[in-house]
Amino acid sequence: MPELPEVEVTRRSFADRIAGARILGVSLGKPLRWPLGIEPASLVGQGVLGVRRRGKYLLLELDHGLLLVHLGMSGSLLFASDLPPRGTHDHFELVTTQGVLRLHDPRRFGAVVHASGLDDPVAAKLLGKLGVEPLEAGFDPAAFHRALRQRHAPIKQVLLAGDIVVGVGNIYASEALFLAGIRPTTRADRIGLPRATRLHAAIVDVLGRAVALGGSTLRDFSSAQGQQGYFQMEAMVYGREGQPCRVCGGEIKAIRQGQRSTFFCPHCQRP
Repeated sequence: MPELPEVEVTRRSFADRIAGARILGVSLGKPLRWPLGIEPASLVGQGVLGVRRRGKYLLLELDHGLLLVHLGMSGSLLFASDLPPRGTHDHFELVTTQGVLRLHDPRRFGAVVHASGLDDPVAAKLLGKLGVEPLEAGFDPAAFHRALRQRHAPIKQVLLAGDIVVGVGNIYASEALFLAGIRPTTRADRIGLPRATRLHAAIVDVLGRAVALGGSTLRDFSSAQGQQGYFQMEAMVYGREGQPCRVCGGEIKAIRQGQRSTFFCPHCQRP
């Protein structure tokens, strides 16, 4: 699943190029996770003012309202001046004066949804419960620790929930917990301020490096320019079950938490 770094990499790869464009046409393929919520023809003629990100959502700001784009489990965006004919798994296409934006989504868990604004009930439902952005100044170590003190679940599950800090998905939660030296099964409320501060710094570091490396391409992720990511080549624990830890040499272990694989080093990460 594309996580926050992949979504941010996608945004950066086409935001400047589509800003100021005018929509010439909209094409829909098979139904996605949620309906568009507006007649496609009503988007024609509108200008694209810019592209922002909130968590794992891309927000295309239009003259009137916005489009919320989610890449789902397997989605990716492509933006180019000339694209081949739409294929079986191309389910949304925005034709503009500056290029074509196309959503490719084999599993169709992604979505493109129109909202009149951020106060629209549709936008509020999708974005209203998201936590603080980890790569922005509002992500404060002390506030992060106070929020963890209210949770009794394992820290890995708390990070994935996204209502304290948004966008720390499965790959990067495993990596950040390793960097902070915290076992993924440790209860969130048992993490003291010093360890929470280390985890806060680890989250910022891991996500920042992932964005700089173009995200992670585990299967088919690519940016809107068709470029793959390389963070997975630097992973310390994710996907390395049975391999030696890059720090201590011990064996990396894997467990299941909430139907997701969790990777950790039993020696380097304390309960």
